[in-house]
Formats: sequence, C-alpha cells, structure tokens
Amino acid sequence: MFPNMATKLRVWHDWKDWKLTPAASSAATSNITLSIPLYTNQRERLMAVLETKITEYPLVSKGKVRDIYEIDETSLLLVTTDRISAFDVVMPDPIADKGKVLNQITLFWMDMMKDLVPNHIIATNVDDYPEPLHKYKTELQDRSVLVKKAKPLPIECIVRGFITGSGWKDYQKTGEVCGHKLPANLQESEMLETALFTPSTKAELGDHDENISLDQAAGLIGEEMMRKVEKLALDIYTRARDYAKKRGILIADTKFEFGMLGDELILIDEVLTPDSSRFWPMDGYKPGQSQPSFDKQYFRDWLVEIGFNKQPPAPSIPEDIAAQTRANYMEAYKLLTGSELEI
Repeated sequence: MFPNMATKLRVWHDWKDWKLTPAASSAATSNITLSIPLYTNQRERLMAVLETKITEYPLVSKGKVRDIYEIDETSLLLVTTDRISAFDVVMPDPIADKGKVLNQITLFWMDMMKDLVPNHIIATNVDDYPEPLHKYKTELQDRSVLVKKAKPLPIECIVRGFITGSGWKDYQKTGEVCGHKLPANLQESEMLETALFTPSTKAELGDHDENISLDQAAGLIGEEMMRKVEKLALDIYTRARDYAKKRGILIADTKFEFGMLGDELILIDEVLTPDSSRFWPMDGYKPGQSQPSFDKQYFRDWLVEIGFNKQPPAPSIPEDIAAQTRANYMEAYKLLTGSELEI
C-alpha cells in the first residue's frame, strides 16, 4: 500500500479490540504510526494518523493533536494528527480524518482573514516542502503545513459570542464572565449583545488553561499589544460568525493564537476549527438549554455521561461514538466550505 515504508498498523476489528501488526518493507524510510478502523461497512476503510516519526528533522513539540518539526531556523512543519483530546487528556484512539478537517478548515479561515492579519503559512502542498519530506506525502498531504517560525504570545485569545460552557457556570455564580459584568437573567446558550474577549493562560500538556483578566493579560504582553490582539480577535470572530450564520452554523465561542515574527504580529496555530470552537446548528437553536454541536462537545458529553474523571488514563472510544464524532467534523467542514472533504 505504501511503497518504500516500514509502517506500524493498528488494525481495528472493533474499536475496543485492537492489535499491533507490523508491515515490513525492503526500503524502510518512514515511521508514521497509522490506524485503520475497519467499520461495519467493509467497503470503507479509513486511515488515521496517530503520530508521526519523521527522522530527517527534529521533533520540537508533540501536543495534544499536533506534531511540530523544526525544518530550519526560520520554518516549522506542523502536522495535525487524528488524535483527539478532551478535558486536557489525550484519548488512546483516533478519529479518522479529523486532522485533515482541522487543517483544511484552518486554511479556509486564514485565507478569509488575510486582509485583517497576516498568518504564518509558507506552503500547504507537500510537493512544495523540502525534498526530504516528499516521501511522506501520503501521510502529510492535507494535514500539514510549512510555516514561518514565530514567537507565540503567552496567552490564548478567547472570544465568547454566546454564554455557554465555563462562562455559563461562572455567570450563574457571579453574574460575570472573566471580569465582564453581564445583564441579569441571561439564559444558557443565549447570544451576548456584544462578543467578549476573555484571555487565558497557556498551560503545559496535561494542565488546564486558566482564565485571566484583561489587566493580567496586559501584564504578560503589555497594554498596547493586549488591546491590539483584543481588537483582532473580535474582528476575526465577528467576520467568521456572520459568514457561518449564513451557512447554518452558530459559532458560540472560539480561541485564537497570535505570534511575533520580528516586529510583525501574525495569526498562528489553528483557526476556528471544531477543536478550538463551539459550532452549533442554527436549525433548532433554542436558548435556555445546551445545544447539539458540530464540534467535539458531543465527544465531551459522552465522556461526562460515562463518568470519566478527567484524568489519565482515558477510556477507549466505542465505534459508534468515534463514527458520530467523525461525522460531526465532516459535516462542519461541508457546511462551512460548501464542499466535501476529499479523502
């Protein structure tokens, strides 16, 4: 299937019953760890990338979802795998094609927002990457980007357009969300009159981000920079919210990351994806209750229902939960872009 490769395959006949099966090759050149869930419909075999092991370049970061390699002093390779995390815990099983969805949605939004803020993209086609990466094209295409190496700001730039999640819990207790005083008698999932910029810290893998005040954010990056990213984050969110609404999606909240490239502020990481945002279908939206979603809230809800304690080790993902989660990601892509994701 993959010439000139030595690959480890995790083969599922059931998501709870898997085994490692080696696939040898005479010319071992790749160490990408892959997974092939075998669904009930045997005509459809979906391949998932759990992690990458590209030997030609150093792996400088392995996050919850992304593997990052240093190409040279000025550029990085970002690979969006099919790992899925919830409550800051990485699950043991993948969601097939999830990484491609996240990467392609990010590219879609970055292109739409390029007149508001430059971004870190250098290349998106593996053929345009450095030659040593070309042999990994099967695994990297559509789920990776070559980017400029920026210095990330030490805050997450969160924008809340509807009151939900942790914001709803805080409002019930204090009448505020991250220091923003809100009107009385708001309902869960209600749209806010004005979207809120609510920054947070960036936690290490396994730790939790913490909401911080605007004053605290200014203490980390300076008042002028804080106001600049506040305006950018709100402008990007507003444009995306208005576009998505026309496509039948409500963007309840999201988070952005910005970085410095010399003296220039640029948009980095992922943008308005089902992992970094809450996407709700407009059809059937009703304040006063939680909403169905196209993001991984469905997956989080399943974990809550089974009593997951939000600590490792994480449970295995049943086939039906994995399939529905994948379907949610694919539907979000289709609704936002107007096209099917090519697999």
